[in-house]
Amino acid sequence: MEEGTKAKKTVFVGGIAEEVDESKIYETFSTFGKYNCSNGDIIEVQLPPANTNPHQPPDGKHRGFAFVTYGSSADAQDAIDNMDMNELSGHVLKVNLARPMKTPMQLGGNRAVWESEEWLKEHVKPLAESGGVKARTQQEETSESKDEDAMEE
Repeated sequence: MEEGTKAKKTVFVGGIAEEVDESKIYETFSTFGKYNCSNGDIIEVQLPPANTNPHQPPDGKHRGFAFVTYGSSADAQDAIDNMDMNELSGHVLKVNLARPMKTPMQLGGNRAVWESEEWLKEHVKPLAESGGVKARTQQEETSESKDEDAMEE
């Protein structure tokens, strides 16, 4: 299955109560979709654990959201239409299409362009060529002397 296709079939479910587990989510969300049959149309249910440290034993808690992957995008849309802003175990759910994870290049999107080595190589001159502060002060001195010459005339 292609990544873009999977994204359109995966639903984000937010606002899940602590006592809700994967089987409860599967039971609730398997009722949606026009292709609903006895074995269900859900391919996968993911409930990310709260404990992200691999050195600690899992405590059974989750992060309060889940991902449900359907067999078709129509089933995913049906689940969104029917479950968004509905209640499950006393919590109001926020249900929408899941967005794909950002790639490492996209994660650096808030970095300044000059932090990139490629940008620096392309746009920055070596210090000897750029002139720096000395070149600016010399430019200012020459422009001041030209201004003074123009005033004397």
